[in-house]
Amino acid sequence: MRVSTPMRGPETEDDETRLVAEAAAGGPSKRDYVRAVFEKIAPSYDLLNRLLSFGIDRAWRRRAIAALAWERDPTGSYLDLCAGTMDVAATLVRSDGFSGRVVALDFAESMLRAGRGKMPEGTTQAVVADALWLPLRDSSISGAVVAFGARNVADLDAAFREVHRVLKPGARFVLLEFTTPRSAIVRTLYHAYFRRVLPAIGGAISGHRTAYRYLPESVARFPAAEELAARMRAVGFASVSWSSLTFGIAAIHAGQRR
Repeated sequence: MRVSTPMRGPETEDDETRLVAEAAAGGPSKRDYVRAVFEKIAPSYDLLNRLLSFGIDRAWRRRAIAALAWERDPTGSYLDLCAGTMDVAATLVRSDGFSGRVVALDFAESMLRAGRGKMPEGTTQAVVADALWLPLRDSSISGAVVAFGARNVADLDAAFREVHRVLKPGARFVLLEFTTPRSAIVRTLYHAYFRRVLPAIGGAISGHRTAYRYLPESVARFPAAEELAARMRAVGFASVSWSSLTFGIAAIHAGQRR
């Protein structure tokens, strides 16, 4: 795993705004900024997920796991990429008929530690590593899921190439992420919540002033559904499709390694 020099914290409101904008845009500081943020908010992350999504994030993760089609290889090894507190891993290993193992990978160790105890002993291997350099063998993984983590990687296309590399032929890659609603009415309400309510609540509970300002900025700069599908195809994924969730505020993309 590559180690970076810790980033200095912001000193003024202008510094915070600059760091959030640079990180959301994928600037050179993104990797260190994102890791530092998630290391700090790990203790309150699950609570805020449930609170700020009104609990619907659990249903979205179940939909993503269903799109993985793990039933084709129930004893295989699966990757929970940008795993955070391992909600995807926990849901997958508890699925009826699943008897494989999950590699839960994230570069913020505190997030993985916060997820310990969610799944039965021996079913999940937590790995501290970067999505751009997966410590996995070529063609060794039966399927991969990334839920609300693709926005946070410093180089999206490089991460896609790494996932493609480690998947077995025929294995599926599923990406669950926030997106911008197409309906003008829903989009207005969505932006009001994401840019005003969410940062205020998130900052108050987590104690981190910029973490929940970064979220709406990173969503706004994330590729639209059609572009994201095109970028998956460009690195070699076949049969790429996508579907909107809950009035278009999130989407699931799925592709398959040839």
